[in-house]
Amino acid sequence: MIQIIATAESAEQAQALAETGVNTLLVGEDEFGLRLPASFTLEEIGALTNMAHHRGAKVCVAVNAVMHNDRIRKLPAYLLALRKIGVDAISVGDPGAVQVMRTHQIDIPYVYDAHTLVTNARQINFWTKRGAVGAVLARELTFEEIKAIAAQVSVPLEILVYGATCIHQSKRPLVDNYLQFTEQPRESKKGFFLSEPKQPDTHYSIYEDRNGTHIFATDDVNLVPYLGELAEAGLRVWKMDGIFTRGETFVNIAGLLAEARRAIEAGQWTAETAASLNERIKDLHPKERSLGEGFFTKQADDVQ
Repeated sequence: MIQIIATAESAEQAQALAETGVNTLLVGEDEFGLRLPASFTLEEIGALTNMAHHRGAKVCVAVNAVMHNDRIRKLPAYLLALRKIGVDAISVGDPGAVQVMRTHQIDIPYVYDAHTLVTNARQINFWTKRGAVGAVLARELTFEEIKAIAAQVSVPLEILVYGATCIHQSKRPLVDNYLQFTEQPRESKKGFFLSEPKQPDTHYSIYEDRNGTHIFATDDVNLVPYLGELAEAGLRVWKMDGIFTRGETFVNIAGLLAEARRAIEAGQWTAETAASLNERIKDLHPKERSLGEGFFTKQADDVQ
């Protein structure tokens, strides 16, 4: 079966996503998780998990932050609390976090999520032997590379089919530092971007949280035209990231992904269906943001 995993920015949106057909809700607290649309407390994660399970959905908690010594010391208590809540899985990228789970015998299923590092099958198989039940592929992979990896692993591979792609992270709050240096007021943490001097159409969005400064690619990813090919290649865990597509709009796009899944599973996926859904997503997508295929359609030799 095709699984849709989506971020959630609130309990209300999470419920709407579950009712729309999202299988797994990805949430977390920004103390331990990266690039989240919202930071949920343990109490909120508990309530959301109960809601999701009641509706037949699962909850995965992001524990994929870059762990410094101060946070790794706090991690055992956090993981024990997540186990008590009964979350279905966590996403983990730091080997130290895996070691914490082993040392404290915290048996929560985990998905290996080391961001740009997950680029080959051997790495995934290494972590599969150490308990990983899935892996999140790096965004900088072409379809040919993805298919080659999928043919050599035994766990589901998560691929981003809709949403923003982070291309740089700094631990430092660079925007805050700049505004402070230039003595400019800052009214919001949203709406900032960079542009290439000779390419005014570039739009590198900036997002800041307690994990630092995150810079995203100009185009958000949209792989709806290629969903049939993904399913045929066995890539059936589709990730939606809503960090820049908010509220009801994100829920409606999730509904279109669920519609695509139904068509594929029923053997009714056609070029016309793909084109129709693609146009509907373009209509819903925030007008100030552009869409593209990311690295998906590139040739591996062309990626520098």
